[in-house]
Amino acid sequence: MPILRSELWIQASREVCFDLARSIDVHAASTSQTKERAIGGVTEGIIELGQTVTWEAVHFGVKQRLTAKISEMEYPRYFVDEMVSGAFKRFRHVHEFVIVDDGTLMIDTFDYTSPLGLLGKVADQLFLQAYMSRFLEKRNIYIKQLAEHKLSVGGIIKG
Repeated sequence: MPILRSELWIQASREVCFDLARSIDVHAASTSQTKERAIGGVTEGIIELGQTVTWEAVHFGVKQRLTAKISEMEYPRYFVDEMVSGAFKRFRHVHEFVIVDDGTLMIDTFDYTSPLGLLGKVADQLFLQAYMSRFLEKRNIYIKQLAEHKLSVGGIIKG
């Protein structure tokens, strides 16, 4: 049951970072290497508390679907998305946004359990944990670049 945690300082307001992290369009653009696209639930714009999104993507050469639900949210401090169905046995992804100096500390905690019992634990050690860490890091760096350079994706414009 790995728990991945990362922190990234972003020179932008907490509100901007919070909205970019909930943007379906930003998520799709930041995960283009896996051909990730929203195919169900909220498929564009910003996802809200209680809503779901179903993603389709190619990981390890296999097309997969995963549905996640925003299960908790306190704007603009944090939100939580949890897997409803998909390849993992379960996951809980906490996104926190803390005001620090003249920016925001974005804290991600991804707590998951791989499927397949012992085989899943071996996969975690051999490659999955590192793969997921890189996947989340790439996404967070993309959010940082958008926020700091006042770029727009899917109608979110930073001022």
